[in-house]
Amino acid sequence: MTTAAVLGEPLPVELMNTVKAGRDGVADALTGDADVVSWLAAIAPRLETEAGVALDGDSAPVADRLRRLRDALRALAAEATEDPRPVAVEVARAEALATLNDLAETRAELVWPEDGEPARVLRSGGTPAERAVAFLAHQGIDLLGGEQRQKLRACLAPNCLLFFVKDHSRREWCSAGCGNRARVQRHYQRHHAKS
Repeated sequence: MTTAAVLGEPLPVELMNTVKAGRDGVADALTGDADVVSWLAAIAPRLETEAGVALDGDSAPVADRLRRLRDALRALAAEATEDPRPVAVEVARAEALATLNDLAETRAELVWPEDGEPARVLRSGGTPAERAVAFLAHQGIDLLGGEQRQKLRACLAPNCLLFFVKDHSRREWCSAGCGNRARVQRHYQRHHAKS
C-alpha cells in the first residue's frame, strides 16, 4: 500500500505530493520500485478514466522516470508558487524543463465514433506504464503552462511539503489536518508570545 497522500488533486500534483515531511525529515513515498508500483495502482482508476491507460503488468521499469518527473514537477511548482519552504528536491530549472518535456511523449488526437460525440484523447507509445508517465508529464505541462498554474499553491502549514490547487476562495491548506495544525500553531504563538 502506498504511503503517499492521495487528496483528489490533479494527477501531477498527486505525484508531487509523494514527497512529504516526516518525523525524521523529508519522506519519499517512491523510494523503491514496489512503492512506484503501489502508487500507480492507487491512481490506476483515474489514469484509466482520464487517459484511457489501463495498467497491466509490471510498472517497476518506469520507477526512475516517474521519480525524475516528480522531482522536475516539484522544482517547477516551487518556482511557480514562489514556495518559501525549504527545498525538498534539488533540480535546476533547465534540467526540470528538459525532463518534463522529454517525458511528455504524447500527441492529441480527435476520436469521433459513428454513434457518439467527438473527444480529444492523448496517445503515446510504449507499455501502459510508460504511457502513464507520458500522460502525467503532459498533464504537468498543462498544469504549469495553463490557467491552473495561478491556482497552484504550496501548503504553508507547519511541517508540510505538499502542493494543492486552490479550488475554493477560502482554501489555504492542502487538507483539513494541515489547517488544524496551522490554527493550533497560531493560537500557541499568540498566547505564548504574551508571556
